Amino acid sequence: MQDEQKIIEEMQQVAEQMRLDDIEENPDVVNDYFDCDCCGEYKCLAGSIQYGDYRLCNDCVLMAETSFALNKIKDIQELIDAMEDKRLEGMCDFLRLEEQRKLN
Repeated sequence: MQDEQKIIEEMQQVAEQMRLDDIEENPDVVNDYFDCDCCGEYKCLAGSIQYGDYRLCNDCVLMAETSFALNKIKDIQELIDAMEDKRLEGMCDFLRLEEQRKLN
């Protein structure tokens, strides 16, 4: 259990450093956003990573890299599949908000 906590803390530091490095390299990146292929949320490009066909936000990179380090997943597709419900829920919320906006 202690080892898992240590791995999680190390991965948090790595993900945060990646985000900071991206901002240091290109300060304008804080104004660049994209739809994360994992969580489906509109997130900042800083600290994101391209895994094959998928671009993951910094939060999902942290989840992916921690899951890899803890041997919870073998490849990124497992995480993408596991997050499908969250993406669908987000899309439904967006559609509901759009419908409400059109009615007002």
